[in-house]
Amino acid sequence: MNGPSPLSQADRELILAYAAGVGGCEFVYVAHSEVAYARGIERGLVARLLEDLESAPADRRLKSLLAFLRKLMLTPGEMCQADADAVFAADWSEHTLHDAIAITARAAFMQRLVEGYGFIPLARESAAKHAKRRVERGYVNLYSAFREGK
Repeated sequence: MNGPSPLSQADRELILAYAAGVGGCEFVYVAHSEVAYARGIERGLVARLLEDLESAPADRRLKSLLAFLRKLMLTPGEMCQADADAVFAADWSEHTLHDAIAITARAAFMQRLVEGYGFIPLARESAAKHAKRRVERGYVNLYSAFREGK
């Protein structure tokens, strides 16, 4: 989520929120959509992308990347070269695709953690406060908090 990437931090948060939403993980979806909004993504865009990717008010390039990630979340065993080629045809680089795949994997990983530990979804207001801190402080090692039950 940090470090050099062709994707902005706002776009990375949008991708994580979108992947979590596709995967049905409300906790991660709400938390990361609020971070995306705190980083400048139009409020409500992630929900609109999840409702109807084609008609959502987003760049066609972003939609091509999200279509790839949706398939990766829902039917990973069906991924093929044509899926990657569609992303490349939309003018995304291999580096961008790699980063987007890694972010999607993180969403799946986080879903298993929060659902395995039985976390209940955050209220939007609470998620927005956490998002503000995330933008100010960056990412911290949260895994130890899971292990310690905090």
